[in-house]
Amino acid sequence: MRSHYCGDLNRDNLGQEVSLSGWVHRRRDHGGVIFIDLRDRNGLVQVVIDPDNPETFRMAEQARSEYVVRVVGRVRPRPAGTENPDLATGEIEVLATAITILNTSETPPIHLAEHGPEPSEELRLRYRYIDLRRPEMQQRLRVRGQITRALRNFLDDHGFLDIETPILTKSTPEGARDYLVPSRTHPGEFFALPQSPQLFKQLLMMSGMDRYYQIARCFRDEDLRADRQPEFTQLDIEVSFMSEDELMGLMEEMIRVLFRDILGAELPNPLPRLTYAEAMRRFGSDRPDLRVPLELVDVADLMAGVDFKVFAGPAADPEGRVVALRLPNGAELSRKAIDDYGQFVAIYGAKGLAYIKVNDWAGQGREGLQSPILKFLPDSAVDGIMARTGAVDGDLIFFGADKAKVVNEAIGALRVKLGQDLGLMAEGWHPLWVVDFPMFEREGHTGRWTALHHPFTSPKEDQLDLLKTNPGACLSRAYDMVLNGTEIGGGSIRIHREEVQRRVLSLLEISDEQAEDRFGFLLKALKYGCPPHGGLAFGLDRLVMLMTGASSIRDVMAFPKTQTAACLLTSAPSPVDQTQLNELALRIKLRP
Repeated sequence: MRSHYCGDLNRDNLGQEVSLSGWVHRRRDHGGVIFIDLRDRNGLVQVVIDPDNPETFRMAEQARSEYVVRVVGRVRPRPAGTENPDLATGEIEVLATAITILNTSETPPIHLAEHGPEPSEELRLRYRYIDLRRPEMQQRLRVRGQITRALRNFLDDHGFLDIETPILTKSTPEGARDYLVPSRTHPGEFFALPQSPQLFKQLLMMSGMDRYYQIARCFRDEDLRADRQPEFTQLDIEVSFMSEDELMGLMEEMIRVLFRDILGAELPNPLPRLTYAEAMRRFGSDRPDLRVPLELVDVADLMAGVDFKVFAGPAADPEGRVVALRLPNGAELSRKAIDDYGQFVAIYGAKGLAYIKVNDWAGQGREGLQSPILKFLPDSAVDGIMARTGAVDGDLIFFGADKAKVVNEAIGALRVKLGQDLGLMAEGWHPLWVVDFPMFEREGHTGRWTALHHPFTSPKEDQLDLLKTNPGACLSRAYDMVLNGTEIGGGSIRIHREEVQRRVLSLLEISDEQAEDRFGFLLKALKYGCPPHGGLAFGLDRLVMLMTGASSIRDVMAFPKTQTAACLLTSAPSPVDQTQLNELALRIKLRP
């Protein structure tokens, strides 16, 4: 039905007779001549219908937006002065000799022209098959396909095997809630959809597969936000007999090749590395955005003993933190803007946002500073703050003081927001590895240890004794790749010895009975010659989102869910009939 795609035509096709099929993007009548912008997956081309061809002209008159048509015509150059440099086909047009209307369309609920009103997300998701016709959505999914192909090619070339793992598997609730699937053949029992292929890919290493990858669908019934979906896609990877340095080197090479091939961008070689401790100290985040030049500076020692409990309390608290954040030229900010930033950090639990405006430190010293908190600070503290932050006239210094977790989240988020609001973001791509994560963290309300990554992450070999003596000081062999403030991938070297695995599970207060019930098959496999192994998983949706400049992963998924995990297109989830429930031996009892 076609000889070419619309978007592929150019000056090389001049004089050729072509047949095209697609949708009417826009129709314009100009002085008795009809112009149709014909659209398919590869782009747009301008079709001209001359009244000298009455039958073709009559068909063109009937065509409306989103009609499906076939056009036969001849490629010719556009008249001088009418070229469109913003369009790949902007130098040519097609003079139609025949038009066939293949299907009509009602007026679409979503306006597809470039300059139309932006449709609401609800409307876009409800009519997703129309929304996906928009050129920007088509382009994003095309790039997604290119990214997937490039990743597969790299891994295939480096000896990785593409192996599928089960979708219906055992419920092993860790972290997010499982999506459960009732079994008809085993009444009262349930499968779970995989939160990740973690245990199976470890079993594949125990099977001698050596290098595995999979573009895997994962399912997590968790509270959603912009970069979360109940079902998402991972590039899942696992290798045997590799150190973390070797594995990280191979993975960053893959990402460098990907960015070079898809975007023509060169990433650093090697990628910079930050320890978790340094990332938290300097940026308040384990996924720091290196495009922002601002850094957190610890000033707790300067605030110890000051006559201001807001600072003195956290300064004396082993779990507290007091930091300063210097904003160059920030003294220009109005009081309202500062108050707005105070409201912003309150979202993260901060009780306020203290500040010092540096008006004339060079000329007047302390008298050249402006702040409601100055009266509480002795000269030694002020001098120390100015020296440590490197503040100069015209700067603004923000302060955060609270539990370390609150300070890191609040001032870390403020750092990025200031960068965005004030145009401080550097251009380009700024990737890094974050390494040396703590093995464990304490739950605030219970005090029990939880795994920072997952229970199968290996501690550093020289710190195994700390599992008994000081778990909080034990570091893991985990690593995260971060790009422009977004974690795009993470993983670890796994525990490959049964006794270490049982020790970790015991520390996490998972009893032997629970361990056998949840992970018994893995613990058994560890007894039969398990090789040292490790891996990681990249969030494919996040990666595509960054590389296409989309604002949400929903914009790079063909059929995403809403933030309440619903599909507006199909009205899922939905009730099922009683016959199905009876077959599954289920009875529904809704909460009052």
